[in-house]
Amino acid sequence: MKKLASSSRSEGANVTAAVGMGETAGRLRARRSSLFMQTVMWITALTCVALLLGSLAQAWSNGQLMQRVQDAQQQLQSAQRQHDKLLQLEAYYNNPSVIENEARQQLGYIRPGEHPVLIISTANDTQQQKTGQAHAARKYSFWQKWWNSLFGG
Repeated sequence: MKKLASSSRSEGANVTAAVGMGETAGRLRARRSSLFMQTVMWITALTCVALLLGSLAQAWSNGQLMQRVQDAQQQLQSAQRQHDKLLQLEAYYNNPSVIENEARQQLGYIRPGEHPVLIISTANDTQQQKTGQAHAARKYSFWQKWWNSLFGG
């Protein structure tokens, strides 16, 4: 008889729940447990998404920093090459024979006791006059030459 009573009780509880009279304690506990699990799942999912976005942002930032480092290294290498060139020029121009040669050729310096010799050529002067006349003739255009040949200008 107990079995019948307990089975009729459970059937009666279902009937009252279907009618809207209330839910059993087990169903309420199951619903609360399900709601708790959904909340835990949402919080876990949001935490994972936040961590993923943080990781992506960090990776992007690291990429930008690596690009800056590479650019700075290229600039450093360029500056080092320029520095090496300047050191070579400094060593070249610190050579006493180079200094003397530059002073003689560009500045016209002579050593004490030396006598400068200037070579003046008349052939060179006539050649310069001819090249000056040739330059003057080249300045006239084709039509000006015709005008000068026809009308004697």
